[in-house]
Amino acid sequence: MRFAICNETYKGWTLDDTIEHAASVGFEGLELAPFTLADDPGTLTEQDAAAIGERVRAGGMQVTGLHWLLLAPEGLHLTTPDNAVRERTVHFVQHLARLCAAMGGEVLVWGSPAQRSLDDDWDRDKATARAVEAVRSISEVAQESGVTVAMEPLPPSYTNFLSSAAEGRAFVDAVDHPACRLHLDVNAMSHEQIPIDEVIRASGEHLHYFHANDPCLLGPGMGDVDYGPIRSALSDVGYDGWMSVEVFDYEPGPERIARESLDYLRRVFGMGNGEG
Repeated sequence: MRFAICNETYKGWTLDDTIEHAASVGFEGLELAPFTLADDPGTLTEQDAAAIGERVRAGGMQVTGLHWLLLAPEGLHLTTPDNAVRERTVHFVQHLARLCAAMGGEVLVWGSPAQRSLDDDWDRDKATARAVEAVRSISEVAQESGVTVAMEPLPPSYTNFLSSAAEGRAFVDAVDHPACRLHLDVNAMSHEQIPIDEVIRASGEHLHYFHANDPCLLGPGMGDVDYGPIRSALSDVGYDGWMSVEVFDYEPGPERIARESLDYLRRVFGMGNGEG
């Protein structure tokens, strides 16, 4: 297992300071939120992205991928019946796939709950079909770049589209493209009707990427979720990819979040005491 952390954990820090601290703690990977790199990430060029990737590597880490894909600029949406908005969204995420590859990253984590939720008067089957077509088109470009689109199920309190792992798996099956897989998140899975380890086992064939956190919105080990069963389930399904720390409560500060999260993960996964 390799451990990464999301860069927005270091809210208000420069990218270089983020890299320096995360690497000093012992993280190997950095997952980037495009909105932290530019007000409109669509203005970033592949040359810009390559330079960002080089900075991360020079600091002793690597870019794992991108997430929070549609937060900026405003007006993007996956399931909308507005063809122009959806087409703009497709082109934007295709551009993100190329940027991700230029950085040396390998995954686009598709969360962005507000930018995929359905309005009450939308037909769900038609909205799903629109999303399937859009993600398949994006996956074609992603595959050319060596990047995988990882769809992230999120709780019903966040979104009404892909709000369970089962729905996520069905969506990936409908897209039916090798560059479209499933992402799992511990906080999201804690809202499922079955235990987290059972969700993981049911999703093993689809799983491509993993977020470590807790329903308390802090990092792994900072709340009540026991990662022992998670470790066992991931081992059972043969997952040995990235485990990336993503939090939503930044109050303890990035230094504490980063160190306590990695210390806990290393203890659980038997990889030392976390001294960086």
